[in-house]
Amino acid sequence: MDLQNVPQEGNKTLGGHRKAVYAKDAGGHIVAVASKGWEVEEIVTSQAVEEMRALAETARQNAINGLSSPLEYWMYARRMDLLLLAQSTGIWRWRIRRHLRPEIFARLSPNLLKRYAEALGLTIQQLQRLP
Repeated sequence: MDLQNVPQEGNKTLGGHRKAVYAKDAGGHIVAVASKGWEVEEIVTSQAVEEMRALAETARQNAINGLSSPLEYWMYARRMDLLLLAQSTGIWRWRIRRHLRPEIFARLSPNLLKRYAEALGLTIQQLQRLP
């Protein structure tokens, strides 16, 4: 993308901030340029956030019904998926899937709970409960 073509339409999801976008200047060099974003990006981001909200609500209902642990709710509420949570905690995905089962989650060690809580920006007590 050329420097003069960097979108400046605005994107409400950026909250008035700008982000760096790479573009070619007149000399053909790649430079970072501040962009306000563009409408298409806003639409896609809003759809992704709405999908995460829906997944979180489904996980919340499953946890209330005893079908899932609060970990699944918090994972989606913090806009993470299984892969991102695994990368953030250093815990294998198959283990996390297992920890989504309420009976397994209830027996997790304090060290594992702490790793999840830190990755999700919660206290252990918050992690163990639904809002």
